[in-house]
Amino acid sequence: MRTSFTSVVKLPTMIRAAGLMKNQTLGMDFPNLPYLEDGDRKIVQSNAIMRYIARKHNLCGETEDEKVRVDVLENQAMDFRNGFVMMCYTDFDKMKPGYLKMLPDVLKQFSGFLGDRKWFAGDKITFVDFIMYELLDQHRMFHPTCLDDYKNLKDLLDRFEALEKIAAYMKSDRFMKTPVNNKMAKWGNKKEK
Repeated sequence: MRTSFTSVVKLPTMIRAAGLMKNQTLGMDFPNLPYLEDGDRKIVQSNAIMRYIARKHNLCGETEDEKVRVDVLENQAMDFRNGFVMMCYTDFDKMKPGYLKMLPDVLKQFSGFLGDRKWFAGDKITFVDFIMYELLDQHRMFHPTCLDDYKNLKDLLDRFEALEKIAAYMKSDRFMKTPVNNKMAKWGNKKEK
């Protein structure tokens, strides 16, 4: 009997499903989930899909300065997400006190970067505002008072939720606030009522 990695280690559904696609390239260079088909174009990888959609809808900033701010924040947000994910998926109870201790400094940096701008790059929303909304909202769920000292970040979340299409979506049956992580996480893995 042949033993494979997936028979020994329980992998998230997405990864297992991606393994099932191994012999079905679907005309893609790197067949994987998620993927997006837009006409003849086939795109894999979440960040590539997100950037493609953002470019298509002019959500990457307009001036060079705005584009640089978007690039910087996209990567800073990735670091922020990676730290949060590490805590949520490993030794949560042990890591939580240290994470909560450093969180105000991180939020202060994001608050300073936003400054008095309407959105992180300027007056027009960009795709990084979507990323930051998700991360800040998750942190607000994780530690409800974490944004209390950062009015501009709280205002950003309110502005985002007030966008007509976002507000309509959040009121619809399709909107699902939780879970924010999969079932293997130690936090954010359950559907709340």
